[in-house]
Amino acid sequence: MTARVDTVSRRVAASPDAVFAAFSEPGAMARWLPPNDMTGEMLRFDFREGGSYRMRLTYAERHRGRGKTSADADEVTVRITKLVPGRLLEQEVAFDSEEASFAGRMRMTWSMERDGDGTLVTVRAEDVPAGIRPEDHVAAMTASLAQLAGFVEAAG
Repeated sequence: MTARVDTVSRRVAASPDAVFAAFSEPGAMARWLPPNDMTGEMLRFDFREGGSYRMRLTYAERHRGRGKTSADADEVTVRITKLVPGRLLEQEVAFDSEEASFAGRMRMTWSMERDGDGTLVTVRAEDVPAGIRPEDHVAAMTASLAQLAGFVEAAG
């Protein structure tokens, strides 16, 4: 059986360095990364190759009961496996969940490629846990990319 891969791309009207900078500040990432109907809180942050961070994503009231860690939240521990400023961020993501369908490590790769006066940002998730429905995951990654674009474009 082939491991599942989910991929989403978006052109952002900002430089690759500006896009990459949005990952390097814990407060910034907590604002733009949570998908629609979620809020984020950075619990730990060590942004360097070999470093890690831990984030809590809390669902809006109307989605209560969907959380992987608790009824209303997902907590993830993310290890940064490769970091190339302005170009690439590779991560291993582990959900804090007692459910076997969310077990394991998902590899997420964020790449930034110059595209004219902007940047093509692609997020690729490999070994996605079976408990995450493909349509929900693509929708969440699409929302995060839209919020990333809004965040860096407003700062530009």
